[in-house]
Amino acid sequence: MQVKHIALDAKSRKITGKKVKSLREQGLVPAVIYGHGSKPLPLEINSTDFTKAYQEAGTSTLVDLKIDNDSPIKVLTHEPQLNPVNSKAIHVDFYRVRMDEKIKTEIPLEFIGESDAVQNDDGTLVTNRDNIEIECLPNDLIPSYQIDISALKTFDDQLTVSDIKFPESIEILTEKEEVIASVERPRTEEELAELEESAAEEEKEAIEQIAGEEGEAVDGGNVNLNKEGSEETPDDKKDEVQKIETDNSAKDSKK
Repeated sequence: MQVKHIALDAKSRKITGKKVKSLREQGLVPAVIYGHGSKPLPLEINSTDFTKAYQEAGTSTLVDLKIDNDSPIKVLTHEPQLNPVNSKAIHVDFYRVRMDEKIKTEIPLEFIGESDAVQNDDGTLVTNRDNIEIECLPNDLIPSYQIDISALKTFDDQLTVSDIKFPESIEILTEKEEVIASVERPRTEEELAELEESAAEEEKEAIEQIAGEEGEAVDGGNVNLNKEGSEETPDDKKDEVQKIETDNSAKDSKK
């Protein structure tokens, strides 16, 4: 299945290292392109343009990457590094591909439909994978694969990798017996109570263990605090003893 290729413009990047922060402040994303023995080339891309292209292409659709004024290059986008606060891309890797050479990548899975075991029997849908590893020529890539969970009618039903029907041009590398989706039976009140009790016990043990480790660290390290709140060393202790003895001698002399 051939899909449209997404176009994206990039520029060669001279700023590297910690200075790339200034690029992000300008609304640019630092990137690198590599592959097929070519020397990695630092790039910079407009953040808004990249976000739009990545939403369409993901990691399994070819992108026509135009660098400066050169002809577009066919690339795949690797999962970008994201800012944990605003989820914006802070760095991107592009892999250069050859149209006559097979590549290995992952196809995202999309779960569609409704399961009778979920809708009617209060079961919980369990998905064990959100992608499938494949190998194919770049032109045979597909953006995603839909898994219809309506086949899960009972708690005994399962969907495995072998249920995926790709075109012959796409080879599945993930183990065929691996379970993709199933439905878990609803827990009884007794099971829920046991889970809560077990969780409470684990939490208690964890707290006791932490408290014990902290106690051992203090006792084992022979660390005391002086009046100023700093660590008290053996020399400090010696000085303190001498001071007490001197004070006592002075008191005896006055008597």
